[in-house]
Amino acid sequence: MARERSMSGTIPSMETSHEELKDNTIIIVLGASGDLAKKKTFPALFGLCRSGFLPRDVKIVGYARTKMDPDEFHTRETSYIKNPNNDPEISSAIESFKAMSTYIAGDYEDGAAFDKLNAHLEEIESHYQSKERNRLFYLALPPSVFIPVCKNLKEHCYIQKNGINRIIIEKPFGSDLESARELLGSVKNYWTEDETFRIDHYLGKEMVKNLLVLRFANVAMGAAWDKNSISNVQITFKEPFGTEGRGGYFDEFGIIRDILQNHLLQVLSILTMERPVSFAAEDIRDEKVKVLRCIPPIERDDTLLGQYVSANGKPGYLDDDTVPRNSVCPTFAATTLWINNPRWEGVPFIMKAGKALNEAKVEVRIQFKDVTQGIFKDIARNELVIRIQPSEAVYMKLNAKTPGLYTRAMPIEMDLTYKRRFTDTKIPEAYEALILDALKGDHSNFVRHDELDVAWKIFTPILHWIDGKSGPRPRPVPYPYGSRGPKELEPFVTKYGFRRANEGYVWPVASLASL
Repeated sequence: MARERSMSGTIPSMETSHEELKDNTIIIVLGASGDLAKKKTFPALFGLCRSGFLPRDVKIVGYARTKMDPDEFHTRETSYIKNPNNDPEISSAIESFKAMSTYIAGDYEDGAAFDKLNAHLEEIESHYQSKERNRLFYLALPPSVFIPVCKNLKEHCYIQKNGINRIIIEKPFGSDLESARELLGSVKNYWTEDETFRIDHYLGKEMVKNLLVLRFANVAMGAAWDKNSISNVQITFKEPFGTEGRGGYFDEFGIIRDILQNHLLQVLSILTMERPVSFAAEDIRDEKVKVLRCIPPIERDDTLLGQYVSANGKPGYLDDDTVPRNSVCPTFAATTLWINNPRWEGVPFIMKAGKALNEAKVEVRIQFKDVTQGIFKDIARNELVIRIQPSEAVYMKLNAKTPGLYTRAMPIEMDLTYKRRFTDTKIPEAYEALILDALKGDHSNFVRHDELDVAWKIFTPILHWIDGKSGPRPRPVPYPYGSRGPKELEPFVTKYGFRRANEGYVWPVASLASL
């Protein structure tokens, strides 16, 4: 498929001064035998390949400790690429994808193994028609090996001339402010900030990227985007399943490190930052850092922690054999952040995330202040809801006259549900968008080092409290598997001014994930 051309009215390219990797490029996926590579990285590369967005004559090289022959690797590489109807065109594309992919096994801390990897890369590059050669390294790895891998790649696999090197690093970037600074500092010993792309895949999601357009391309939206009109904001992440045998890994991090400190905080920063002077990467990231610096560390009184227990035949968190006995790791957290600047002073931003809840959903709910009392009493508040996933949507709850002979207000909605409005459009996966950005050298949707630093400053005190480093560990309140969360959640959000919609109002089915 040919590359899509820009249309009038679109945002100008957000590329930096980096060159786009167009030819003679190898994409090296380290951790190629792991779940992340299998479920996200390789399917994203396949999607870009099939759509014609990868560089011409690109090659993909997998690297991991696991010893695999080519057939085993290709089976793993393509196991999550969907072709439910055995479409011959997709089947042919999968075979072409396998043909451009090879695999090398080796340790992550052994320099000689990286020499072997480099020899394999040089053998591929020996067939290039020109001297130019580019390498994009994707670390689909746990943070415990980030530093030795970054070191070995720089010392053994780095192109010194006639080419470009880039490295993509996955979260988590540390576990608190001190560890993040150590990790960031160590990586910067080997890779420059321009060469480094730190992925938070929420920045690649369609609706998160759409926030910039909704905010800054609509005068009507901007006029009400401050403390004078907005009562409170909720940013919610829900998963309908628990740890399911991965509790040992989850217990090391907890829900705050897993979701709030990165994904939801990124959404908040785009939602609240000031207008950038341009869509250049550094202009956008400058404004995100500015607003994050206005957020003080989270207070204990502004935090609610929960842990799911067995219900309806589903096991509780402590029933997972991989979870340490009597663990007090939270699987649900609600935290309220405050932004001390002229635009947002006094507006509570409530971030909520939890496992084993009643549905799968990520959304932003902006609740506006009450209408001035007088001609209307007990009228529903306006709300703007941005559904990030599933079934991307933007809808606004307004009040209108009830049809008929009486002058009575009723809540209605203006609804932009993507599945209805853009019926023929395929929304790309977040990883596709971000890998393409890295190939272009566009840092707009990647996390800068100072952004990470200030994010950890906000969360580290509350994390040290939860970890027992600043006194007794708090015990999370229980909530049933499959519920909306702890029963304490309703009074928690109510004390920050949230007002639930009038009973009996039901959003149209078109706005819900059940489409």
